[in-house]
Amino acid sequence: MTALTALGILLAHLAGDYLLQSDWMAQEKTRRWWPAAAHALTYGLPFLLVTQSPAALAVIVATHAVIDRYRLARHLVWAKNFLAPRRYWHPWATCQATGYHPDRPAWLAVWLLIIADNTMHLAINTAAVHWL
Repeated sequence: MTALTALGILLAHLAGDYLLQSDWMAQEKTRRWWPAAAHALTYGLPFLLVTQSPAALAVIVATHAVIDRYRLARHLVWAKNFLAPRRYWHPWATCQATGYHPDRPAWLAVWLLIIADNTMHLAINTAAVHWL
């Protein structure tokens, strides 16, 4: 993969997730499938400039819809705590909103969740463009 392709993936992700996502999509995508699907489809549009592979585009759009609809990043954030000693484990009920324990400042938990979400999307998108 070239540096130009990697830059294209990053820029397509940023444009699709932040410039093309309406407030309606952002507010409703975790509650209903229609806003999640609308966001995923518009999210995929900038990737037409990066790849013309139908398989890669399908993976990018489909995984984006599922990750955002179910806020899967919070599950990843919570699950990674099991890599720590048992005393750092927290029940899911206390960490549902962001995956982080309520002791973590709310602003920090939200930003770390956004970073985890973006990392998940970028890893999947890069793999799809590279191998599909």
